Amino acid sequence: MRIVHTFRSPVGGIFRHVRDLASAQHAAGHEVAIVCDSTTGGDHEDRLFKSVEPFVSLGIHRIAMQRHVGIGDLTAAMRAFNLIGGLRPDVLHGHGAKGGFYARFFGTLIKRRRKALMRLYSPHGGVLHYDPRSTTGRTYFMAERQLERFSDHILFVSDFERSTYVAKIGIPRAPNSLVYNGLQAAEFIPVETQGGAADFLYIGMMRDLKGPDLFIEALAKTRERFPSVSADMVGDGDDLPRYRARVAELGLAATFHPAMPARQAFAMAHVIVVPSRAEAMPYIVLEALAAGRPMIATAVGGIPEILGATSPALAQPTVDSLSAQMIRAMEDRQWLASAMPDCAALKAEFSAATMAGRIESIYRNCA
Repeated sequence: MRIVHTFRSPVGGIFRHVRDLASAQHAAGHEVAIVCDSTTGGDHEDRLFKSVEPFVSLGIHRIAMQRHVGIGDLTAAMRAFNLIGGLRPDVLHGHGAKGGFYARFFGTLIKRRRKALMRLYSPHGGVLHYDPRSTTGRTYFMAERQLERFSDHILFVSDFERSTYVAKIGIPRAPNSLVYNGLQAAEFIPVETQGGAADFLYIGMMRDLKGPDLFIEALAKTRERFPSVSADMVGDGDDLPRYRARVAELGLAATFHPAMPARQAFAMAHVIVVPSRAEAMPYIVLEALAAGRPMIATAVGGIPEILGATSPALAQPTVDSLSAQMIRAMEDRQWLASAMPDCAALKAEFSAATMAGRIESIYRNCA
């Protein structure tokens, strides 16, 4: 098959998901292309693109894509339409809000010429994070409802994501499936803590949705009990200057680092903290657990499906809840390690090979 993956921002979990799929699909003999934004990402993402080049025989195509669909997006949209059409896909798989729109709207136009084209959509959270009481949320949810008629299949990465879709948009009118994200076998090798490690690590996009501001405030509250508490913060994003300024204002022992491979970052601290306000099925949680790292994470999105709904490592996305867990981790270094899920069970459920195999079966069933 000729498979085209389209999404907007080549950072974070969506990009990771597409890289894993591209690798597995190439190994299965398919021809793969990636179409995404050219204005986001940095040196770290450029290195990731280099690593995926051998698996995308149809090429990596980057054009400017705005976050929101609008008048200013028309030129980029036309370029994307012409580009995707020229790739002659059998499968057009859109990821996230923008990728999902491109795959279904453009895919429907292309389908007039290429009848066998399959249009698939993976929300990865995306528009589902919006408040249904807001004008923006209602607008997006109405658009999603209309786009269902142009969807051959919708793929959810967590039961939470599917439940949220039902609650905010309605029971899907298109065929749909739940397929968990998965990790490569090499990612289940433990990562050891390096000498001089910090107490806590935040790794992720520097934007409020992911909670770095909550992490900073919780760290300040933890310092009231443990004055020498330290942290590393890894990642890039538009809000990074604001977080740097807040850390300086509070006088915290927190060091910022640019985006880097997750396993490299894991060795920098004793405990990983995932303080997200919203998630679908975050790779960073899976990666940290597979590497044998203890973690505190907020009970949002699909995180309880990974850690277990009653896990003592879960916190609410508030400063008080996060700091309480961080203080407990400082008081008892062994507490979190004993609260982590079994690695063998994790590997059985969240394998990249299993994920790719299930998705390929869905592609074939859509044909």
